[in-house]
Amino acid sequence: MREIVMDTETTGLDPNSGDRIVEIGAVELFNHMPTGKTYHQYINPQRDMPEGAFAVHGLSAEFLSDKPLFTDVAQAFLDFVGDSKMVIHNAAFDMKFLNAELKWVERPELPWAQALDTLAIARKKFPGAQNSLDALCRRFGITTERELHGALLDSEILAEVYLELIGGRQPDFALSIVSNKDASDDGAAANWSPPKRPSPLPTRISEAEVEAHKEFVENLGESAVWNQFK
Repeated sequence: MREIVMDTETTGLDPNSGDRIVEIGAVELFNHMPTGKTYHQYINPQRDMPEGAFAVHGLSAEFLSDKPLFTDVAQAFLDFVGDSKMVIHNAAFDMKFLNAELKWVERPELPWAQALDTLAIARKKFPGAQNSLDALCRRFGITTERELHGALLDSEILAEVYLELIGGRQPDFALSIVSNKDASDDGAAANWSPPKRPSPLPTRISEAEVEAHKEFVENLGESAVWNQFK
């Protein structure tokens, strides 16, 4: 099961008022485990950066001026997402911007049913509580260490929050990160098993401890539990 945890940064709140996407970040999960594969792109919005938006993500119009336009990265973004479920915090916001940008460059829009809203999950699980990404990080003890928002960083943080929301970081008891090669093969993760250790680990029990245990067992005599079932 492939999922894309993603986030966007924008110039404001409404694409219909001229606001644009300036950054997209995404993290790939396979069977609820990170594969290490990510997507990250800064985008030139071809407009000024409002002070309020700059205070959130710190991306200036000058910094973005030499970055590609959305039309130049749209297909690469669609190829990365594919038909996988998109895990987004407050999905309505990001989907509204993504589909507006795609529509403007005459690319197919993303189906709303393809999005999974972690904000809705959190509100159902913790009704009446604060369910912002930062609040959920505090609830789950996830360290963010950030001063500004960033699409890729927030996607990585959201991936941790999402796994906690659905039942913990190891919902399938899958204890290893799935490689990109395995992620591309159907059923590879389910059939994974740890390789045989080339040589056994050295014992941590000293000879003195072995002798002490042997003496202890001998002193138990017939009172030992295992002797009562002979």
